[in-house]
Amino acid sequence: MALWRVHVELEDRPGRLGELATAVGRSGCNILSLHVVGEPADDGSVTDELLVKIPESVEPASMVASVEQAGIPCTLLVRADATELADTATTALALARMVAADPGSAPQAVATLLRARIVEPGTAAPDGHVHTLRVGAAQVYLGRAWAFTATELSRAAALLELSAQLSMTGPRPSSAGRIDPILLLRDGSEVRLRLATPADVPLIAAMHARCSPESRSARFLSAAPRLEPEELERLTGTPRTVLALTVDGGSAVGMVDVERTGASAAAFAVIVEDAWQERGLGTALVRRAADLAAELGVGELTATTHTQNMKVTKLLRRAGLRPTAEIAGGMLRVRAPLTATPAHL
Repeated sequence: MALWRVHVELEDRPGRLGELATAVGRSGCNILSLHVVGEPADDGSVTDELLVKIPESVEPASMVASVEQAGIPCTLLVRADATELADTATTALALARMVAADPGSAPQAVATLLRARIVEPGTAAPDGHVHTLRVGAAQVYLGRAWAFTATELSRAAALLELSAQLSMTGPRPSSAGRIDPILLLRDGSEVRLRLATPADVPLIAAMHARCSPESRSARFLSAAPRLEPEELERLTGTPRTVLALTVDGGSAVGMVDVERTGASAAAFAVIVEDAWQERGLGTALVRRAADLAAELGVGELTATTHTQNMKVTKLLRRAGLRPTAEIAGGMLRVRAPLTATPAHL
């Protein structure tokens, strides 16, 4: 079975929804969810989004043909995945909570809500449709394979309004007060963020040992399973390392540290335990790195890593920054100006 996203233009008249269900069922497929994504047209029809389970033995085009034979226009047919079966209202509430805990996460929250991704300006395929949203003083570009509707964009605007209101609630606190006690991640899990202290050496050492050689190498340029005591002391000796901990505080699952490297730049490095990757934690930690760098009074974040590790540039872009990269001395050197750091959005 495969899951497909289908958009149909459905007239607002009694029995029409039943005719749609009958047409989909006649083709051997099953509707798993349905919700309105488009505003009413002049004839009163609305755009409904269906998630349809289509057996491997059935061609998606035959399902579309069955629907259109019932006089119901089909305007979109794209593959979907099982994560989209989550209840839309629950997802929206979770994203609102994420924005409330971290207003700087608004761009990624909106992208998740719209099932889009943050793209560079001018991006074409594979994001066939790109929409520009203004978040504070910055612009965020969202891309996906199908058009955005006014109904969806109004929902996105509500999240952005929440972020803007939270950003204006008062002056920015110091770094120790600004780091959120609890951060909600995209999958609903939570972590506790705080500055590292010398007492955290065992937690950092244990997290490092649990990480894969690839994750260790990307962060420390070495896959060694143990950190030297000098490195652990360096990471915890000054208030410039942010730890992500399980809510009970018993395990470290991510870390970012910032070190001033010149009059106008600060270097950062981030690591997330493999089991906690792909949840938005790396992006949140990079935002904290931008905050700490801004407090140092520098205008640029930098990073040095292996040439094959392009993930660092993706994290910076997801955090709302605009990085550039070059290969020098056999290493990838990344720079990102802080002229519009996400914390100020």
